[in-house]
Amino acid sequence: MNPKQIPLLNPAALGVHHFSAWAEWQTSALNNLFHINRLETHVGHIPFPLAPHRKTVHDFVFITKGSTKRSKGLDEHEIGDNTFFFLPATQITTHEFMTPDAEGFYCHFDIELLTKGFVHSGVLSQLPFLQFTGNPVIRISPEALGPVLHILQQLERAENTNSPASLDLIRVYLLALFTELKPFANPDAQPGKNAAVRITQLYKDALAQHIYEKHSVAAYAELLAVSPNHLNKCVKTVTGKSAQDTLDEMVLLEAKALLKQSTLTISEIAFKLGKEDPSSFSRFFRLKTNSTPKAYKLSAIEGS
Repeated sequence: MNPKQIPLLNPAALGVHHFSAWAEWQTSALNNLFHINRLETHVGHIPFPLAPHRKTVHDFVFITKGSTKRSKGLDEHEIGDNTFFFLPATQITTHEFMTPDAEGFYCHFDIELLTKGFVHSGVLSQLPFLQFTGNPVIRISPEALGPVLHILQQLERAENTNSPASLDLIRVYLLALFTELKPFANPDAQPGKNAAVRITQLYKDALAQHIYEKHSVAAYAELLAVSPNHLNKCVKTVTGKSAQDTLDEMVLLEAKALLKQSTLTISEIAFKLGKEDPSSFSRFFRLKTNSTPKAYKLSAIEGS
């Protein structure tokens, strides 16, 4: 997916999206490149559930107490103690809830902090949690908790110092953190234990990447080199839903993101998502949400 084709929240817009009613929300001067904060100081100000969105930066949440539920594409994950959830830039996500007792860290960072003259791209490619289609969940052992917390605290300190050397320190600590987490990012934990599960996950990943270019199950079946019937059978076996239902779920997520984040008209959004007839798109949206696109867009504007 070409990032220029989709609305992306930059770090400044993320603040409005996540803390629409919290005037005291603040970040450092480094915010566009890096930010880290404690969950316990922020969770009470976030108006869950957060609307579907995509962003320009990578982020992760590390839970040390409590739980949270986030999605990566069409896959939802509820995580608890000693667990990370990573979301790469441009991947669509929703954030359903975080328990009021949640403790831990939220961090976002521009991947160019690491890729521009600091770390060879081959090093980062070996970290599946940073990839668009990688497994986003990492649960660490109790023994690793101390070293991980120390690195996160050093990242927090580096941002707060805001000295000329801060970015260099942040780069070093981020790489140290990812190196610490690498042994726990077991590829075997990723979906794909059998053919049906693997094809279904590939289909979901393809939907997240190509939803603006491909608008039919047949187009995705061709991309995955399977027949539409076989694709539908795999998806139905794994999820209990048809391939078309799954496609509709992604269209709905994108529609909500476009209605919330873009200045496109409803007709333009309908066309962008392969619904050339705006009235057909409105019927689709209302069937799925019990709301019209216009009503949803107005409520999104009022809530932002």
